[in-house]
Amino acid sequence: MKISFKVSEIPLSFAARKNEVKTLEIKTDCNNLKVFAQSDHNEIPLKLNSEINLGDRVDIVLLPHRIELYVNGELKDEEWPFGNLLFSRDDEFEPKINALVEELAKNETELPSVVSSFENAEGWNPGNGVFVGDCMPYRRGDEYHVMYLKDRHHHRSKWGYGAHQWEHISTKDFRTFNIHPTAIPISEPWEGSICTGSWIKNGDKEYLYYTVRCEAGKPAPICRSVSDDGYHFINDKAFGFALSEKYDAQSARDPKVVMGADGLFHMFLTTKLIKENRGCLAHCISRDMEKWEEADEPIYIAPDSHSPECPDYFEYMGKYYLVFSLCGKAHYMISDKPFEGFYMPDAPTVPCASVPKAAEWKGRLIFVGFRGMDGYAGTMTFKAATAKENGELVFSEL
Repeated sequence: MKISFKVSEIPLSFAARKNEVKTLEIKTDCNNLKVFAQSDHNEIPLKLNSEINLGDRVDIVLLPHRIELYVNGELKDEEWPFGNLLFSRDDEFEPKINALVEELAKNETELPSVVSSFENAEGWNPGNGVFVGDCMPYRRGDEYHVMYLKDRHHHRSKWGYGAHQWEHISTKDFRTFNIHPTAIPISEPWEGSICTGSWIKNGDKEYLYYTVRCEAGKPAPICRSVSDDGYHFINDKAFGFALSEKYDAQSARDPKVVMGADGLFHMFLTTKLIKENRGCLAHCISRDMEKWEEADEPIYIAPDSHSPECPDYFEYMGKYYLVFSLCGKAHYMISDKPFEGFYMPDAPTVPCASVPKAAEWKGRLIFVGFRGMDGYAGTMTFKAATAKENGELVFSEL
């Protein structure tokens, strides 16, 4: 459903009501427009805002899983409801305004693989109120790709659940970057946030593994999306996977999936051991990426109850590396063996802002993370690394 009107005066204030309940409220104060949308999930309405001027055209799009605010055709803000929005075409605006309320035609058009491009991703974000969160890089041929969490409102969207979605960029030279279609959008009201995960190719298909944050008290299910071309992904609703009861199901997240030297698929998950009250990276194994079984022990157990976040794993110059963040700082471990014997070097910190991960590109490891701005999420940032003979990483500017 779409509500459209022109800003005829400032200040302006009107609301849609149903049985004395405000289902949608619009206010202007100076040159700032605020939209309050009520759902049956929370008594606190979701808020969207934008700068406006007299004569501007405003469009408010109400979908079951998303609310969009446009000014003169440009998307200015978004929110994502749980439950059901209360506004309907039967609601009456008070005072009466000249607003057009219309149903939206279903858009079946698929975006091209490259939507647009920009120069230099160091210090970059999309702008217009959109920030870069957790980054997930990978190399495909001669291309360096980054999936990242799209953030609005610094994790405060959707009543604090974040409402993050996966966006996708790539480059062949680290000068020009292509922007691809949204890889994993929020498409259902119950989805609180699409959380961090990983990419893997198997045969002629590409897979994204992730968890979906739900309402408080509910475990985040481990999900995946699949693509034939690497740019347009479809949710694999038949896939489902959960850890055993020795792990804290509510903390399980951030799946990193790789193919090991043993020809098997390995998944590492942020979680906690319940009995020991220790954070850990659970280790699961599969022959076909369909049926997963837990290894006897986690690949890493933290020294306390803090969970190691956003794990990464890769082989580089004959050594194996395990990367994760503890209490906001990224650490790496080294081993001569694929899945055991990991130890921290004398200087284990990865100096690449928040929750960095890496992909090899032209002989170097290129780490990418985000630098926060006024809270969670901000701009993208990079560091390069090479390895000494003993496996210790040496970091440099890109």
